[in-house]
Amino acid sequence: MSKKVVIVGGVAAGPKAACHLKRSQPDWDVTIVDQDNLISYGGCGIPYYVGGDVTEEKELRSTSFNMVRDASFFADTKGVNVLTRTRALAIDRQHKKLQVKNLDSGAEQELPYDTLMLATGAAPVVLPIPGADLDGVFTVADLHKAIEIKQRIAGGKVGQVVVIGGGAIGLEMAESFADLWGLETTLVEFMPQLLPRLIDADFATMLQRHLEEMNVTVFTGEGATEIVGDSEGRAVAVTTAKRTLPADLVIMAAGVRPRSELAQEAGLAVEPWGGITVNNRLQTSDPDIYAAGDCIAVKHLVTGKQAFAPMGSLANREGRVAADNMAGLATTFEGAVGSFIMKAFDRCIAATGLTYEAALAEGFAADYSLTAPDDRAHFFPTSASVAFQLVFDKRTRQILGLQCFGMMNDSISARINAAAVMISKRATIEDCMLAEMAYAPPFSAAVDSLNAAACVADNICAGRMRSLSMQRFSAWMDDFSREPDWLVLDIRHPTEAQPFVEKFGAEKWLAIVYDKVRTQYNEIPQDKTLIIFCGSGNRAYDIQIFLDYMGLRNSFVVAGGMKVIRWMGAEWLPQS
Repeated sequence: MSKKVVIVGGVAAGPKAACHLKRSQPDWDVTIVDQDNLISYGGCGIPYYVGGDVTEEKELRSTSFNMVRDASFFADTKGVNVLTRTRALAIDRQHKKLQVKNLDSGAEQELPYDTLMLATGAAPVVLPIPGADLDGVFTVADLHKAIEIKQRIAGGKVGQVVVIGGGAIGLEMAESFADLWGLETTLVEFMPQLLPRLIDADFATMLQRHLEEMNVTVFTGEGATEIVGDSEGRAVAVTTAKRTLPADLVIMAAGVRPRSELAQEAGLAVEPWGGITVNNRLQTSDPDIYAAGDCIAVKHLVTGKQAFAPMGSLANREGRVAADNMAGLATTFEGAVGSFIMKAFDRCIAATGLTYEAALAEGFAADYSLTAPDDRAHFFPTSASVAFQLVFDKRTRQILGLQCFGMMNDSISARINAAAVMISKRATIEDCMLAEMAYAPPFSAAVDSLNAAACVADNICAGRMRSLSMQRFSAWMDDFSREPDWLVLDIRHPTEAQPFVEKFGAEKWLAIVYDKVRTQYNEIPQDKTLIIFCGSGNRAYDIQIFLDYMGLRNSFVVAGGMKVIRWMGAEWLPQS
């Protein structure tokens, strides 16, 4: 029997659900309602359109076979009705009708439904500060705003940009302005680090350092207090508690929130923070109403708690699951682990699962392995170093999260995706150590970097490896009086170690090259705590095991070694 399905929202989850539903139930009447006239576009591609990687906005709305996804496309090729410029006003659950209004004519009508789906997405957060409504202040909310931003820049109206917010969108927009357009770009983040809650501090520092190398000025721990306008109502500056930043253009990228007002007003269950509550079939508290995409609460597969996961990839998966269940095909969406990956100039940063700080806050007996392997066989010409932080629970040995930073290539996406699957299945250190990973020198080392990170985690859990956090080591390098009995044992090549010996003195920096430690270990003072130092931590661990065997157990390894320290841009490094 034919049914009427109405879907509110036409960007990601809505169109996916509509098209999938028509394939399984061709005789059903499926209608999408959206208040915009541009629908079914890749919102995550907006920064790349502004930055020029995507030359025309219609490319974000096109299929892989170059057809633009507009209302006629859905009607002609999918059999789906689309009402654009039509706002959903209210849901009459008792009579199963959706009240809508055409934004051009003002006419209102009621759309009857057998099943309703909400795919209302997320709205950008607008900071409650003076000047937020000035001309030249934009959120990255839709294609219309992206088009206007690009037109202003291309028209020579912008020389200085301030981006408020150091999340993924803010960072991608900052790169777009500084890279293609060469604009003077400043990024301001209220929290102490970039990508707060998504990555740990060391990785945020590496990312910030690279942005600064690429001429993006970054101020963390500063919130925007006002956007200053001129006499004609145009934004000309952003102020914080510490400074005034000139700006011809201001991007407010302070995050997004679920658009759940329609659901709340209809009496549907909504989480305290705004996400629409759904079960694993993506039904709301009304079994005839489904919801998917950025508007819903998603179960975090590590913590078991309801979380906000506004990602286009998840929205498409959720749309398919919702369509299956609307069609009577029992399919479940169990949740997510919060995976993300982003480009930052010629670097890439990614994470999945929990950060170390988040794992501690959730009550896990958390620890982490920090490694700096090569992203492919070390002898392969394009080999480059990456940083991995694998978070785990010391009691259960469950893998909780992974963070990666390195060159902009395929190596990080492959590992973060593999880790995401492992974490979603509650994999252990052993599972990660022994996971089969495809190998060829152009793609990986024989011992894959993900396997290697798990091996280090195993060494830490077993007590074979005692590592020192980068924060604690850096704090000591800034003030030796913190730990007066510490001594660095630098096992790198003499040409690498000598500048450090000259700067800090032999009483704090002892250099014995790696292959000489076994014959010269008697030169090591036995009354000192050794901080064993090398390029990445691997050789340092070897020497720690040897010294333990020789009875010198007072040592720590600097995990990640000089590679991570240089990426973080430590101020105490000798001038090269």
